[in-house]
Amino acid sequence: MALAWLELSTGEFYVCSVTAATLTAELARIAPRELLVADTLAQLPALEDFKPRLTVQPESVFDARRAERLLKEAYAVTSLEAFGAFAPVEISACGALLDYVRLTQKTAMPRLDPPKRQLVAEHLQIDAATARNLELMQTLSGERRGSLFSVIDETVTSAGARLLASWLSAPLTDARRINGRLDNVSCLVEASDLHQHIRAHLSECADIERALSRLMLGRGGPRDLLAIMAGLQSAHLVRVRLEKQENLSEGLRRLRGRLAGHETLISTLKSALKSDAGIFARDGNFILEGYSAALDEFRALRDESKRLIAALQQQYCEKTGIVSLKIRFNNVLGYYVEITQTHQGRMTAEFIHRQTLANNLRYTTTELAGLERRIGEAADKALKLELELFAELVGQVAAAQVRIVDTARAMAAVDAFAALAELAIKQRYARPTVDDSLAFAIEGGRHPVVEASLKGEKFIGNDCNLETSQRLWLLTGPNMAGKSTFLRQNALIAIMAQMGSFVPASRAHIGMVDKLFSRVGAADDLARGRSTFMVEMVETATILHQATERSLVILDEIGRGTATFDGLSIAWAVIEHLHNAIKCRALFATHYHELTGLTENLEALSCHTMKVKDWKGELVFLHEVGAGAADRSYGIHVAKLAGLPSAVLRRAADILHQLEEQQIGAKHLPAGLPLFSYTALEEKKPATYQAEALPVLEEIKALSPDRMTPREALDIIYKLKKLAE
Repeated sequence: MALAWLELSTGEFYVCSVTAATLTAELARIAPRELLVADTLAQLPALEDFKPRLTVQPESVFDARRAERLLKEAYAVTSLEAFGAFAPVEISACGALLDYVRLTQKTAMPRLDPPKRQLVAEHLQIDAATARNLELMQTLSGERRGSLFSVIDETVTSAGARLLASWLSAPLTDARRINGRLDNVSCLVEASDLHQHIRAHLSECADIERALSRLMLGRGGPRDLLAIMAGLQSAHLVRVRLEKQENLSEGLRRLRGRLAGHETLISTLKSALKSDAGIFARDGNFILEGYSAALDEFRALRDESKRLIAALQQQYCEKTGIVSLKIRFNNVLGYYVEITQTHQGRMTAEFIHRQTLANNLRYTTTELAGLERRIGEAADKALKLELELFAELVGQVAAAQVRIVDTARAMAAVDAFAALAELAIKQRYARPTVDDSLAFAIEGGRHPVVEASLKGEKFIGNDCNLETSQRLWLLTGPNMAGKSTFLRQNALIAIMAQMGSFVPASRAHIGMVDKLFSRVGAADDLARGRSTFMVEMVETATILHQATERSLVILDEIGRGTATFDGLSIAWAVIEHLHNAIKCRALFATHYHELTGLTENLEALSCHTMKVKDWKGELVFLHEVGAGAADRSYGIHVAKLAGLPSAVLRRAADILHQLEEQQIGAKHLPAGLPLFSYTALEEKKPATYQAEALPVLEEIKALSPDRMTPREALDIIYKLKKLAE
């Protein structure tokens, strides 16, 4: 299959070949507002999430020969080879899209770039579930605030923000291009005064591409011309500042060259347009005095006539002796003389009655009608000429639109690089090393979104080294200790590195990742009749079918949604498949501590845990990752923090103690699956409860009865009673 897409407001037009496996990820990346599909493909499972946005078309619309003819006519070429080597199915998709634009844009065709062919392998593939779980563009609740993009977006123009969002949605897989972007960011980080000056100039820049698009569609106005003028002026100032800077990166030098060549157009627009020009050309009064002698003449006649109206009103007041007499205007009567009912007797025969109101009378005169005609003619001629001048200015802009678009996109890129430099400086991010190896070594890694939300508190950084000898980490530890945060932050660091950004770490070496998969968190999909566990298994199946040796896989709590043995067996098998068959870099978080025994048979499996401290019956989360495995899950401690009733906590502690006494489960899985004895667990007296689950026992152990006063002893009794409740 092929997928073609365009952004109508900017004219960007792309196409790529896809398979059923990659279609979902590509659609999630593009996030189209409307999706055209042939009726024969409308039921594809990949389109399920896009049904509200589907526009089903007859298959004939996608005919390749018809599509090729439409494209040649639109771009006035005899061959499409100048734009690239397109497969017939890609031409079909482009033609159907172009035909739909022509059908829906009745007034005029928008300015469209020639279609540009992309390869799916050119960017890091992130499927829809992963993008959703990692909250790249929006949170799970659908809000922009709290997403990764909301944290890294330091752009000052809307075009720059759009470009940065596209980089985040489609990180690169070409180390040369990635390092080119990183060079540009490094240059601006090192020359902090340069990037601050650039951002100051960019903040005055309007959205050039969208203003141009409105003008080309016939929907623009004088304010769009002003926006283009202001944007080109900002581009000139940025270029001048870049020319003063020594040791520019190669990428910034190329961008600098694309900001020149608009001096004549800027001068024309500056001499023609008033700074307070309105939105609509039909309102007139947007051309500066002195730009057109003919327009100035019509305006003088129009304005002189208005002064004549004022003089005529004074004359009528003196003639009738009615001081309150006014000459007014409305769209129905035009100009008219208005007096109150009490002065009706003073009006002479030259005043012709037009309208009677409750308190007022309205008249006209032959002289007033003639004057109105002259004013109207002058105003009409002035507006007509202004509209002609507007069309001429739009024509000059249209003639330079290719260069204007190129400059606008260069400005967006400069804004995006300056924003990433600002981010790196403010948040103390480091430049990553990105190459074609299979390395994945992060020192002092931090979660960018969580760190930004701490508001002054220190985020505890953690290392992650998925070298070949330990490419699969098995992560254990209690809930709330930070496992999910650790998993997500490593995925986000890989994404940021490959989009060309500095990363939240003291050091990072990222070997190119071709596909990123993340299965973190759980939710039902009731609309499709899927339980939480089914959703988990579908996402896991996608990962196991599509991941490659170069992929990065993040898995959290696989198998926890079903019975213990089922879940443990699935988790065991998934780990083995990742290790033996796919051989990718992976982080696998689990509460199945029995899985740590797999290290004896899987040489690249390494056990790590979230460090915690049990202090006088209270669980302290250290948020640090260390080698080894957790000795238990501390689930009852977390339940206590959640506020479960004391009676439930005591009973849970008793049951846990009995289970551990029976030695349920095996510590070394390779020796065989554990045999779980489902025996009835009788209730026991509180005396058998584990000390770690009963803070009251810890308090008793800490007492020194011989050193206590009677008052202290009484206080202790009250305290113990409260703890026991």
